[in-house]
Amino acid sequence: MKVLVIGLGGVTNGGKTTLAEKLKNMLPNCDIISQDDFFKPESEVETDERGFKLYDVLDALYMDEMVTSIRDWMKSPASSGVVTEESENTCDNLKNVYILIVEGFLLYNYEPLNELWNRRYFLTLPYEECKRRRSTRVYQPADTPGYFDGHVWPMYLKYKNELEENASMQVDYLDGTKSQEELLSYVYSDIIQELNKLREENQQITS
Repeated sequence: MKVLVIGLGGVTNGGKTTLAEKLKNMLPNCDIISQDDFFKPESEVETDERGFKLYDVLDALYMDEMVTSIRDWMKSPASSGVVTEESENTCDNLKNVYILIVEGFLLYNYEPLNELWNRRYFLTLPYEECKRRRSTRVYQPADTPGYFDGHVWPMYLKYKNELEENASMQVDYLDGTKSQEELLSYVYSDIIQELNKLREENQQITS
């Protein structure tokens, strides 16, 4: 049995969740873990001197639990409720390959996660487009006035800069202004290439 762990990270409102769901429907033996499921309750999230709840930082998340969940899935993906789907790209020797897509906004800045990825994607958006999309979404708790400019965007730039400065980390940056179809086609093709590499490795082992 082999597992492929795909990171789908990047900017808020970049289309991560939608892309992950579409990929799950197209790929064999595919499951999703969402970082949003690991937010601490509001009472445990720090508030800064401006009254902003600091949600866009690692301390707002139960990251250890997230790592444990991913590792547990990797140990026994077949027991996680993944539905095996036949695909035209699935060969007999890929039936024992399982794919996990992890989607979230802070995936690559936490060291214990960095040894798990087979592929890392990072969705980007320009400031104006990100702010426009964010304004159309309803959050709980709701964004307070100035929250995007005062916390969300600066934290995105900070973590993105950290990634770009880390020369050893291979990240595939995706333009979130492109159509969902274009992004889906690119990422799907890329993952299929990874699957084909695994298939070749399996053939070498069994031959």
